[in-house]
Amino acid sequence: MQTTVHSSFNNLGLSEAILRDIARAGFTEPTPIQAQAIPPGLAGRDVLGCAQTGTGKTAAFVIPMVERLAGKSEGVPRGLILAPTRELAIQTQETITKLGHSRRVYATTVVGGADMNAQIRGLRQRPDIIVATPGRLLDHMWNGTINLMKMQILVLDEADRMLDMGFAPQINQILEALPEERQTLLFSATMPTDVADLARASVKDPVRVTIGRSAAPAERAAQALHHTTREDKTKLLLTLLGQDRDSVLVFTRTKHGADRLGRALGNAGHRVAVIHGNRSLSQRRAALEGFRRGTFRVLVATDIAARGIDVANIGHVVNYDLPNTPEDYIHRIGRTARVKASGRATSFVTADDHVQLRAIEKLLGQPVPLAAGSAPPAHPVHPAHNLRHNGHRETRPGRPSGFRPGRPVHAKLSHGT
Repeated sequence: MQTTVHSSFNNLGLSEAILRDIARAGFTEPTPIQAQAIPPGLAGRDVLGCAQTGTGKTAAFVIPMVERLAGKSEGVPRGLILAPTRELAIQTQETITKLGHSRRVYATTVVGGADMNAQIRGLRQRPDIIVATPGRLLDHMWNGTINLMKMQILVLDEADRMLDMGFAPQINQILEALPEERQTLLFSATMPTDVADLARASVKDPVRVTIGRSAAPAERAAQALHHTTREDKTKLLLTLLGQDRDSVLVFTRTKHGADRLGRALGNAGHRVAVIHGNRSLSQRRAALEGFRRGTFRVLVATDIAARGIDVANIGHVVNYDLPNTPEDYIHRIGRTARVKASGRATSFVTADDHVQLRAIEKLLGQPVPLAAGSAPPAHPVHPAHNLRHNGHRETRPGRPSGFRPGRPVHAKLSHGT
């Protein structure tokens, strides 16, 4: 089917009210995912969207959602957006606040780590949309403070990340509690088997929108690779930080490693914040807001932030530790070169990392370029150690089991909860 590409929001069939909010939000023309996903979303069709991180997927589902819910208040929420992380949920809420203002469509956020009673008060304000992380949404469902039976629109945002984080059982329960007749929009940066299974179980006759390769990194992110040792990583990072004044997002594998690196960079005189799962919601929001405003030049993060950071003009992403799964490499470096910006992504590789590196390069379909001045390893890893040799895909470390549409975990919920 030939898809019409629209070069202006004015050509997408949107109301004058939301066009004013779009202009106020600073959007000048739709990105490809927005141009192709908004029209079928407005028409009430299910949408299966796949595009790399940083291409504008949030507005691609918020805009049609706002338009379809405007002027039809029934006193209960009619739209549900599921997101993998607190940060992403909060940023989605901010987008709804900007784009739903003139259409009088409002949202409330329901995430873990926040005051449950404050969330209940927000729900009593009768929002049109609930933006939630799966675990906290289930808490409210069990407590009877959220009823999903009136939901008309479901959005599964960053579906691959939600499954990577082990949310398959919770998503199963949520799907069981939703009405059969609804519009579903599923957006993902990649489309592995478990996401395809989730799509088959949740969307009906969807309009498929794929922008670029599902495993492609942002095209304007210049990638580079440094071979180093575990002991020399911090010294190498400090050298890179001294070469320019760009904002830098640094990924570590562990929370302890993030804290340790944050202290080292702070002791070296850098303005640095740290964000990971053990930080409270207020600490994480302060770190993210300080990074966005430029109070902190460096943000050190674990993969909890790989999809939860929407900060314009991040100049440099550094993989201090390579991720456990190759898809997370895509999501990490997608934090720079967002939408139409350009940026850099640098990865540190030690002798212990070559299995992960081969998996990343296999997913990319090409080698990661060697950084200037970095020599290749003296003792390359034997090909037999390749993560995916002899045609078999081995289990990736840290990868939880995927979505099981044939074996749902039923929620013990009545329609009245």
